[in-house]
Amino acid sequence: MVKRDHEGDENLTMEPGVEEGNWKGFMRRHWGAVAVFAITAVLAVAGAVYVFWWFVGLAQSSGLVPSSLGLWSMGNLIGFILNAIFWEILLIGIPVIVGAVIAWLWWRRLPAEERHGYHWGKSARRSGTSGGFGLFFFILFVIKVYLDGKWNMAIATFDLNYVVGSMITILVWVAVVFGIPATIVAIWWIRHEMKKT
Repeated sequence: MVKRDHEGDENLTMEPGVEEGNWKGFMRRHWGAVAVFAITAVLAVAGAVYVFWWFVGLAQSSGLVPSSLGLWSMGNLIGFILNAIFWEILLIGIPVIVGAVIAWLWWRRLPAEERHGYHWGKSARRSGTSGGFGLFFFILFVIKVYLDGKWNMAIATFDLNYVVGSMITILVWVAVVFGIPATIVAIWWIRHEMKKT
């Protein structure tokens, strides 16, 4: 329900059926849009990984960087990073920005009383979580090196394709181990919530 004061400003009050911060209800009412946004996010991440893999091959074939990591100079490293950022922004970043604008326009088209019923909340400061992920990723890389039989090889002899391919393989491992159960739980939850209505 929307009430207006004498100056014409909206004084928002919640409808009886809309509870403040009820994201379950939001997902129930807009499950199609939520599914589209989730699929788009997954495709953006997969696209970013694919663009990086493509750029690794391009950087080596064009002579931007040598294949052997032991031959890299600081100039090779900085050139590689800057070019990778450029291609990621061009091929993934711009479409993601367009998608975010579309999502924002969709959000703005929702009724004001529904929009104001949801709060993102204050973000808690995260300390040390990225370090834990880096350690976890390193341990998985060590396991991959061992399984590939490169345990006693000099690290300087690793080529760029091997390192990047290993990182992508590790991301796939993590996606399979955590992503499949998370997807199953999400589908079950959405079906469970949809049956309530």
